[in-house]
Amino acid sequence: MTEKPKLVRDDPWLEPHQGAIERRMRQFADTLAEIERDAGTLAAYATGHQKLGVHFDAAASRWTVREWAPAAKALSLVGDFNGWDRAAHPLAPSDNGVWSLELPADVLAHGQKVKLHIVGADGSQRDRIPASIRRALQDPATHDFSGQIWNPPQPHVWQHEFDPAAIGAPRIYESHVGMGGEELRVHTYREFADTVLPRIATAGYNAVQLMAVQEHPYYGSFGYHISSFFAPCSRFGTPEDLKYLIDTAHGLGLAVLLDVVHSHAVKNIAEGLNNFDGSGHQYFHDGPLGDHPAWDSKCFDYGRPEVRQFLLSNVRYWLEEFRFDGFRFDGVTSMLYHSRGNKAFGSYDDYFGSDADDAAILYLKLAATLIQEIKPGAIAIAEDMSGMPGLCRPIEDGGLGFSYRLAMGIPDYWIKLLKHSRDEDWDIGELWGVLANRRHGEATIAYAESHDQALVGDKTLAFWLMDQEMYWHMGIHDPHPAIERGIALHKLIRLTTLVLGGEAWLNFMGNEFGHPEWLDFPREGNDWSYHYCRRQWSLVDNPDLKYGWLAEFDRQLMDFAERFDLLSTPPAQLVHLDLEQKLLIAERANLIFVFNFSVANSVFGYPIHMPSQETRRLVLDTDHPTTGGHGRVDHALDYPVAEDGIMKIYSPSRSGLVFAKMS
Repeated sequence: MTEKPKLVRDDPWLEPHQGAIERRMRQFADTLAEIERDAGTLAAYATGHQKLGVHFDAAASRWTVREWAPAAKALSLVGDFNGWDRAAHPLAPSDNGVWSLELPADVLAHGQKVKLHIVGADGSQRDRIPASIRRALQDPATHDFSGQIWNPPQPHVWQHEFDPAAIGAPRIYESHVGMGGEELRVHTYREFADTVLPRIATAGYNAVQLMAVQEHPYYGSFGYHISSFFAPCSRFGTPEDLKYLIDTAHGLGLAVLLDVVHSHAVKNIAEGLNNFDGSGHQYFHDGPLGDHPAWDSKCFDYGRPEVRQFLLSNVRYWLEEFRFDGFRFDGVTSMLYHSRGNKAFGSYDDYFGSDADDAAILYLKLAATLIQEIKPGAIAIAEDMSGMPGLCRPIEDGGLGFSYRLAMGIPDYWIKLLKHSRDEDWDIGELWGVLANRRHGEATIAYAESHDQALVGDKTLAFWLMDQEMYWHMGIHDPHPAIERGIALHKLIRLTTLVLGGEAWLNFMGNEFGHPEWLDFPREGNDWSYHYCRRQWSLVDNPDLKYGWLAEFDRQLMDFAERFDLLSTPPAQLVHLDLEQKLLIAERANLIFVFNFSVANSVFGYPIHMPSQETRRLVLDTDHPTTGGHGRVDHALDYPVAEDGIMKIYSPSRSGLVFAKMS
């Protein structure tokens, strides 16, 4: 009798679904064996981008053009080089659905615009952007996209080697290059590298996550409606500029993660892959399964080998060509289920029934395996709100092999509290339950808010806490009760989430200092304004404003997490809950944490039953004057433990205290 998968041994509630888990394990093993038999390795299989597209072969002094379009009737290359003559340069078909053309070296040149003219299976005739194009460029006058030959005479020369495994537990600064500056415009890769990356490093983060890098036709999509999967967004600069950004980050000790979108694609025919060969189902499912009604986009057919190879090649391309250190996979819930996750998840049956997309699960396992094969130690993050068991467990255990999952319920919980509850009514027991609840053995990224909570229609935590008073009362010499409450809770929420919520941390740029207002991209509804699509660094740089207090606390928080290696330690253990006085006391990494969520009740001589006799010292205090607090606790005091195992402390209202053993 074969041994149960470790995933099932560790969680007996999964036993009714052992068959489904083992079926998925066999599917992965069989597919990987087939790939390795045909290609040698998974990495060698993931080289579609090297074979398809427009490439210059310096050794042979020629250009090769190849495109997979199995149902198309005819293809030809058009562009600046031939006056856009659709009959001049036809591609030849082959039995495997790949069309090809060879051209002498002097026919094409760096910077020229090109497209493929495709006569589709349905008789349509359209000019399309090659699927694996390395650069797509938007015409500023017509807003139409074209492919661009990218073969620079002076490619970027890398200056810094970097090992993503060296950073330890990730402290991620989620970023958007275009809104990375303060001016009312789109900002660039080089500006981000030179002005924002030093801020991130100084703030104590060790990783930056870049959104909206893959080319997308609509800026306001936040980069989630991709058209050209291999092309860096041209709004921010050239591919060499992006390499400069990543190289600069590595020089500062920062890992760089790509917010990769393999969950869906833009449905636009002019720019994207939709109906590419005229069959209606080349890259995407045929019929309703190929449409994502909530996102108004197209859904990949992960069961088609060519599509799977296209996406795996995309993973390898970003790791190697641009030296990204891993990925945050967007929309994983939509990938895992035929329903796109549009349902309630109430039992384990929901993860293993007919709604689960085994082909997508297979793809994700292959992607996770490939990432480690190409760059050992690279980070793979899954954005999944369903709670799929095993998502972040090793594949040999029956899992999917991801490094981390996002704790998506935590920011939703904070927003719910702030929107619908008075501070006095917060249930501290429920708070512990939400923040500490995660699957055993599956690493989680905790966060109090991300870009999702900042988008128009919602508010950042700072704005929920302080709202319009931020416009008038953020001067350091301007006391105001709403601002005082907001600053205290902003710090307390972050400390509590970091300590209780996971094994890594994420913050969206600017939220660490309470960036006011929301995010809103230029659109017709706001007269194409950039006012809410930027980061106002001048606020935190102004020593006369309170934003600096929040930034200083966040810096202390990141330094604290690194100094005590907090996020690499086992989850926090509850020491004591005082529901009446709203105190939550926990232990993690041999540290004692005291969170006081009371509106006004500061407690003197509060007894804590300690696990050992060592004298303690205060090492972090949300109420410290340097971060906008009242300085109610004396940092010069030591905290001995009495013979009965009790340590007595003073816990101010709306504060968090951290006690460490004296060395």
